[in-house]
Amino acid sequence: MALVTSTEMFKKAYEGKYAIGAFNVNNMEIVQGITEAAKEVNAPLILQVSAGARKYANHTYLMKLIEAAIEETGLPICVHLDHGDTYELCKSCIDGGFTSVMIDGSHLPFEENIKLTKQVVDYAHSKGVVVEGELGRLAGIEDAVNVSEEDAAFTDPDEVEEFVQRTGVDSLAIAIGTSHGAFKFKGEPKLRFDILEEIQKRLPGYPIVLHGASSVIPEYVEMINKNGGDMPGAKGVPEEMLRKAASMAVCKINIDSDLRLAMTGTIREYFAQNPAHFDPRQYLGPARTAIKELVKNKLINVLGCDGKA
Repeated sequence: MALVTSTEMFKKAYEGKYAIGAFNVNNMEIVQGITEAAKEVNAPLILQVSAGARKYANHTYLMKLIEAAIEETGLPICVHLDHGDTYELCKSCIDGGFTSVMIDGSHLPFEENIKLTKQVVDYAHSKGVVVEGELGRLAGIEDAVNVSEEDAAFTDPDEVEEFVQRTGVDSLAIAIGTSHGAFKFKGEPKLRFDILEEIQKRLPGYPIVLHGASSVIPEYVEMINKNGGDMPGAKGVPEEMLRKAASMAVCKINIDSDLRLAMTGTIREYFAQNPAHFDPRQYLGPARTAIKELVKNKLINVLGCDGKA
C-alpha cells in the first residue's frame, strides 16, 4: 500500500457515518503506537505533521518513519500538514511528498482567506494533493496556534457555501466549540451541533473536519498531576459528543493533546517508580504502549472506523 489522499476515506466515512482519526506525530514511538493500533483494528489513518513537528523531527525523518509504517502495516495512510499558515509551507510539504495539506487562513478577513486558500488549492490539485481549509477560529494553544477566547469565533454557516465554491477546497475545518490544548471548557462541555447541522444542510455530502477534539483522559492528567504536574481543571470533549459529530458530516477528527498526555503521564509515572533508570527504551516503550491503547479506543469506540481500511 502506498500513501493515499483522504478523498476516498472521506467518501466512505460520510456514507458510513463514522470519522477518520487524524493523529499528530512527532517521533518514532508516536508513529509506531498509532500505526500498530490501526493495524490491529484494520482502520484507515491520517498522520498529521505540524510545522513545529516538521521543524523538530525533520521532514525527511518523518516521511521515512511513515513509509516504514506503511510497509509494516499495509494500511492506507494519508500524510497531512496540520495548520499550514503560508503558501510556501504548504508548497514545501506538497513537493516533499505529503498527500494532503491544511491551509489555515482563519485568522484573515474572509476575502483574504479565500485568496490564500485558493492559491494553495490550485497548486495542490495540480500535484494530485488535497486541501483542507478553515472557517471560524478555535480558542486554545497548540504548537504555533495560539488563539485567545476573545478572538475565537464560531463558523458562520452563511459563509461556507461561498468559501467552498470559490476556493475549491476539498474539506473544511469548522469551529463549533472545541479548542486546542487540554483546557477546552470552563463549565460544562458544549458543542454547537446546530451550526454543524446547518452546514451539513448547505453542503450535503461534503466532508467537515473537527479540530481540538481530544477528550483529555483523566487517567493521564492524574498521572501528570501526582508526579509533579500542574493541570487543575483540564477538561476535554466528551467522547459521546465526538461520536455524534462522526455520525453527522464530520469525516475527520483531530487528536493531538491526548497523545501528549498519554506519553507524558506514562513517562512521569515510570520515573516516579523507577528513579534510577536511564535507558530511554525503558520509559519510551511503556509510553508507546499507552499511545497504542489510547488510539485503539479512539478508533473503535469514538471514531467507529475500525474494520474500514
